[in-house]
Amino acid sequence: MSKKVDYKKDFKHLYMPKTVPEILDVPKLPFIMVDGSGDPNEEEFGKAIEALYSLSYAVRMSYKSDDVPAGYYEYTVFPLEGVWDLLDRSKPSTDKSNFKYTIMIRQPDFLTEKEFERFLEQTKRKKANPFLEKARFEQATEGLSCQMMHIGSFDDETQSFERMEAFCAEHGYSRTSKIHREIYLSDPRKTEPAKLKTVLRFPVKKLS
Repeated sequence: MSKKVDYKKDFKHLYMPKTVPEILDVPKLPFIMVDGSGDPNEEEFGKAIEALYSLSYAVRMSYKSDDVPAGYYEYTVFPLEGVWDLLDRSKPSTDKSNFKYTIMIRQPDFLTEKEFERFLEQTKRKKANPFLEKARFEQATEGLSCQMMHIGSFDDETQSFERMEAFCAEHGYSRTSKIHREIYLSDPRKTEPAKLKTVLRFPVKKLS
């Protein structure tokens, strides 16, 4: 284990943006994902998060096992991310029971589909969590995007999205989808709402 990867330093452009909007091109990245719907304050969402972290730490700690993945290197577990949409677009976005989401945690590039299946089976034997049955390993490509760091309550994100859309309009870009990504750099159970740090991101295209 010659190198140690820390996402806050080695992938700073993806996880530590400034509090002003910017355009970037996000490459294809490997994730463990879980799909769900409903209010994220409900117990089900917590179970989905628990499943993701159980799997992610199984990968992270595998260097202690008898079967270490090829190419393993030490790294900091990546933060939780969520891609958010609405079940019914005719309902207001403030109705949290109408949320549709894919939550995920990025994985190191040495993880393969075969290794994922092995860690999944190991974790299922240790933990009873229905969301482990829904977990999948997938490469995700966001491509051209607008992002910024939002500091504050999740309920105040609308203001940041308005700033991002205004920035895009001013610089010749257009938002291509109402779906957006959030990357959670703070633990809401331990951080007061006004100090929460969340990376906000949505896909864009360059206007001709």
